[in-house]
Amino acid sequence: MNKKHTLMTVLLLGVLCLLVYIQVHAWKKFDWATFWENTSHVHWTYIAGSVLLTYLAYALRAVRWRIFLKPLCETTTKRMLAPQFIGFAALALLGRPGEMVRPFLIARKEKLTFSSQVGVWLMERVFDLATVAVMFVIFAFRGDPLWNTLPNRRFPYEIHVAAVVFLAVIVVLAVIAIKLRKSGYQIANRLQRRFEPGSPTFAHALHGRIVSFTDGLQIIRDGASFLQLSVLSLAMWWVVAGAYWLLTHAYSGVLAEMGVGSLLVLMVAAMFGSLLQLPGVGGGSQLATINLLSSSKAFGIPAEIATSCGMLIWLCTFMSVIPMGLLLAHRERLSLRAVAEAEEKAEAQLSD
Repeated sequence: MNKKHTLMTVLLLGVLCLLVYIQVHAWKKFDWATFWENTSHVHWTYIAGSVLLTYLAYALRAVRWRIFLKPLCETTTKRMLAPQFIGFAALALLGRPGEMVRPFLIARKEKLTFSSQVGVWLMERVFDLATVAVMFVIFAFRGDPLWNTLPNRRFPYEIHVAAVVFLAVIVVLAVIAIKLRKSGYQIANRLQRRFEPGSPTFAHALHGRIVSFTDGLQIIRDGASFLQLSVLSLAMWWVVAGAYWLLTHAYSGVLAEMGVGSLLVLMVAAMFGSLLQLPGVGGGSQLATINLLSSSKAFGIPAEIATSCGMLIWLCTFMSVIPMGLLLAHRERLSLRAVAEAEEKAEAQLSD
């Protein structure tokens, strides 16, 4: 792990410790007996079903990545499966240093450049964010019957505001993407010249990211590919929503009454919370879902039940990939740590 990743890990660990301290301070009367009781009485068949749906979502990611690769090479979904599982297992176990393992493995497997797969990875993020945003906006304004029964009567209005902000951000990103597709290389060169005198390292890194993103945008050559990628992204996130539905409905009470609108709010919270991610322990994702579920300004679920549900969501939708990822890595004779270190070197060369 280089100095940059070490510094970022230390900073994230500090932030996570602060969040945990605030959480514990707020939950002085946390009842561990109630926590274990609620966790032990869940419907475990629902939990198993959520893991299966999570695995199906990874398979759909493999199909989508194959479509992304069409302009670069002919490959199969089967060849894309192992890198998806191994890459997400690396992310779960190693934290952010494992983020680029998937594009690195695919580049090596298909004999493509690492930079081209970083571009694909960036496009994947764009499709994920845009798809969740569209789903969130539609169902935020359609509403959820549960919202009318919550103590916080302003909750639907707050969700509407969040949806409008989210939509505005996506529109801005879409405009930037269109501009970069047309003249991304010129913009990258211009920004590099602008920032290089003051910070050469930052200028180089910014130039590399913009070029990778621009290359990723060029991958989508026609409307048919865009439609395929959009439909696949929508299907994949509906599968993820199905996993969330099973996990919340494994409980009784308010959690079992959550409709699509509430589940999408929960998914968005987990998505943004996952930006704070530490090796093996996660952090932001489960804290975001637990806080949203237990907050009196949101769902107002008792802290013990919210914690139980938040931890199960994290385990089933994020950590459950580890056994399959390790199994496939063993089959392909890969060491996650060695692959992550090789990926870091490739990423450092990309920034130089």
